[in-house]
Amino acid sequence: MTDVVVPSLGESVSEAIVAAWLKQPGDPVAVDEPLVELETDKATVEIGAPSAGVMTELLVAEGDTVEVGTVLAKFTPGAGAAASVPTDIAPSQAQLEAVPEPGARRSLDPATVRRSGPDDSITGDDLREFLGEHRAVADGEGPAARKLLEESGLSARDVRASGPGGRVTKGDVQGHLANPPAVGTAPMAASPAAGVLAEDSGEERVRTPRIRKTIARRLKEAQNTAAILTTFNEVDMSAVMALRKRYKEKFEKKHGVRLGFTSFFAKAVVAAAAEVPAVNGRFEEDEIVYNRHVHLAMAVSAPTGLMVPVIPHCEAKSFAQIETELAELAARARDGKLREDDMTGGTFTISNGGVFGSLLSTPILNRPQSGILGLHKIQDRPMAVDGEVKILPMMYLALSYDHRIVDGRDAVTFLVKVKESIEDPQSMMLDV
Repeated sequence: MTDVVVPSLGESVSEAIVAAWLKQPGDPVAVDEPLVELETDKATVEIGAPSAGVMTELLVAEGDTVEVGTVLAKFTPGAGAAASVPTDIAPSQAQLEAVPEPGARRSLDPATVRRSGPDDSITGDDLREFLGEHRAVADGEGPAARKLLEESGLSARDVRASGPGGRVTKGDVQGHLANPPAVGTAPMAASPAAGVLAEDSGEERVRTPRIRKTIARRLKEAQNTAAILTTFNEVDMSAVMALRKRYKEKFEKKHGVRLGFTSFFAKAVVAAAAEVPAVNGRFEEDEIVYNRHVHLAMAVSAPTGLMVPVIPHCEAKSFAQIETELAELAARARDGKLREDDMTGGTFTISNGGVFGSLLSTPILNRPQSGILGLHKIQDRPMAVDGEVKILPMMYLALSYDHRIVDGRDAVTFLVKVKESIEDPQSMMLDV
């Protein structure tokens, strides 16, 4: 039997929350097939099977907090393990026949499992059916919560549940003990989505995901520590749109990825950073750090919140390489597959609120960076050109910067250089 343990989760990450078990006891598993999802404060991590075999026992429940090195489950290698039944879940037939109170634990007797395999053996389907019938009882609370319930003389039905699937967590029990409900008040049950709807209150309470807590903390830290100022400009998108329209089909056919506006702005940032390196640097108490390379962080929307994966060395990459890497990172973000190293090392950030219809905004710095460029909706507007009024596709640009390292003149120069590069994209290609 093999232990499934929490691996090293990356620098500065020491614990995670068990987000979801993807396999249950008795499930056959292929090598590297995901067993469990862990949610850290930076990303969602899947733990794969060490070899082909079967899940044997789960030692922690969904919603539990675990540290690096914690044993999560027991795993039996070998293709034939799916027919085995854990013996430690069957204390007695009498306990199985007894009708438990709602929310109470119940022991399971494998003698009652339907046997449909050869020679009257138990198949994986038989075991899954058996566990499925009793899972609401068997998995009513995690091990830590169960121990605390026993020590406190409580049952799971006494406590308001907020864990996944209506499970009682250790935090629920501690909260109940710290603030016991009034006499005669029944605990609220959690919804399948783990949201708790208070009776007659008209509000829903959902446990804050660890990633959302981290996003909130870092944004507030940026506001508290950096001297954030924002400068604005507007850019005529006509030249880029015409160039993109002319070459997008050939580009996609050759490189297998669509030509978007992101690569143009990435290259414009590279050109501007060469002239104003402070915007691509960072402020430290005793030092100012100037980065020789542009590691571009791209804000993308994910189910768990805003994620900022990094495209490294943009100064050395082609338009096609930038678009390809961005498409891959965005897909991983949507699927919750981003790794910690996908989101570290950024020196400057681009945030495109225009895809959601934003006309103008003031983006917050992504610490410890000193600059972030906000892109917005392209909108036709009347503009005065050479004494004539013309309708042009215009976009507002917003550069938020750390005034501790970047002076106002430098910020304006940087943003004007971005504007000039976009309005004359050939200059970026010729490096002039």
